[in-house]
Amino acid sequence: MVHTFVHNKSNYIIMLKLSHKKLKSWKKSILLVKKIYKLTQKFPSTEKFGLSSQMRRAAVSISSNISEGAARKSRIERNRFYEIARSSLVELDTQIEISIELQYLYQENLSEIEELLNANFALITNMIKD
Repeated sequence: MVHTFVHNKSNYIIMLKLSHKKLKSWKKSILLVKKIYKLTQKFPSTEKFGLSSQMRRAAVSISSNISEGAARKSRIERNRFYEIARSSLVELDTQIEISIELQYLYQENLSEIEELLNANFALITNMIKD
């Protein structure tokens, strides 16, 4: 097993060099996680354990399921995890729509998120094989 050492402040973290990290969908999903965390930081404190938490979990689930799917040997198993990743993306999209309705987010500030959602939806869909 190959490891890479990444310096993080005063301690070292061991991270695996795995093939899913080369996938465009995984890279975009990690970027989406970062964007969602930044967006939800501005939500009211009353949403800390509500919508904000759900959006963060859905965003993390996308990249987690892409990586888990990529690690599976059978096409059926890979497809299952990619479908879960895509479903989490759709869930996140709905949560963003709800956030707009509640005026926690504004459509005009979401063009980059919208681009990431659409690009990742297409990438994940193309990973699902019949």
